[in-house]
Amino acid sequence: MASNFLTARWEKLLMANYEINPNILAKYVPFGTELDLWEGKCMVSLIGFMFLDTKLKGIKVPFHSNFEEVNLRFYVKKLDNGTWKRGVVFIKEIVPKPAITIIANLLYQEHYHTMPMKHAWEISDNNLLIEYAFYYKKNWHSFNIIAAQTASEISIGSEEEFITEHYWGYTLLSPTKTSEYEVVHPTWKVYPTINHSIHVDFEAVYGSDFKILNELTPRSVFLAEGSEIAVKGKTKK
Repeated sequence: MASNFLTARWEKLLMANYEINPNILAKYVPFGTELDLWEGKCMVSLIGFMFLDTKLKGIKVPFHSNFEEVNLRFYVKKLDNGTWKRGVVFIKEIVPKPAITIIANLLYQEHYHTMPMKHAWEISDNNLLIEYAFYYKKNWHSFNIIAAQTASEISIGSEEEFITEHYWGYTLLSPTKTSEYEVVHPTWKVYPTINHSIHVDFEAVYGSDFKILNELTPRSVFLAEGSEIAVKGKTKK
């Protein structure tokens, strides 16, 4: 079993989920994987959350323990010795710390970018207001959710289960090579959504392939509580 490369707590994961034409993602699908569909629908997700108490190989990196991340991802699966591994592929991962970008891109060949970021967590007696934002091309891009304060278990077979229950990361290295790593965490609870707002220029941030997201309404938006997580060392397939 691979050892832990990174450990942290991921908290207050805001997830906005869109159905798109699978042809848009064809060139991003890593070798040896295929798109993982939910009830025949191809999904991409805009996700914001907090990294807390982050450690590399068990060691805290000064000034890099707590920070925001916003990413755009889609879902794949890979058949390995008769068992399907369900995973995610990242289009772009945005963080405010340049050292995180350098390490992730160098060691995992991921698609991290460093941008100014901020977040807001406002907790009242009844509701949660969670917001994540990043600054790019002279504009703040943000999305937020107002959710009920009491979290509940994820229903089996639900869209929330599909979005959150992918435990592998895959990265396209070449037309014949893919990197694979495991992300370990327990099943998360989710908060009922009351309202949400998304102000992100997907074309400007993620490229012309994702311009269509500016015109779409998400199928779902929800907030997951999160947990402690561990990212295992990568392998090449």
